[in-house]
Amino acid sequence: MSENKLDRMRKILSKLEDIKNTQESSIDKINHVITDLFQHPDAKLEKVMEDAHQRASDNVDMVREAINEYQERVNKLTPEA
Repeated sequence: MSENKLDRMRKILSKLEDIKNTQESSIDKINHVITDLFQHPDAKLEKVMEDAHQRASDNVDMVREAINEYQERVNKLTPEA
């Protein structure tokens, strides 16, 4: 396996981690809005935030699975030192 290909694969892993972290940050922000809505209820906005939270959570799960699978592929291609 060429070192160039492994480097490209590792860069993709890094980008996948960034995507996961961004989604997790979005979940945090959504949670803050949901918390604020306890004090100032808005049923319509609560529903939107609940849906957004679920979608972001699903995205984190999908990206995490992709990271794990891709990491396994990288590990198999990495020569043992």
